[in-house]
Amino acid sequence: MGMERDIPISAAADRLDTTPRMLRYREGLGLLPVTKEQPTGRGHRHRRFTEADVQTVAAGLELERSYDITPAALSFALRVLAEPATRVRVRAYGERLGRLTPPPARALDFEQQKALRLLKSAPPHPLP
Repeated sequence: MGMERDIPISAAADRLDTTPRMLRYREGLGLLPVTKEQPTGRGHRHRRFTEADVQTVAAGLELERSYDITPAALSFALRVLAEPATRVRVRAYGERLGRLTPPPARALDFEQQKALRLLKSAPPHPLP
């Protein structure tokens, strides 16, 4: 078994049918896996991509094509999944729009609501 060979950003871009600039844009959005960087004598760092990195980026590009979304939209979708507070705000907005139904009540809430309905519908009993 040989060691996995890292490739530079230009080679990764060629394999993904995109440009290094677009890969850097995607990096800024948090859509690239953490990769190895090699410092140069001028203080710059060059991204290096493993085969797994290229496949991960390809999966993101395929999601964008399949759902006809931008990289920024995919980045935000990941944020919604990763950040509970953001997820709550987006869900509340979706409910206000009528595109999402409120989540089902928890079992305890359901039982409490059921008991209150029964109490309201029961005829009053006279006190002894």
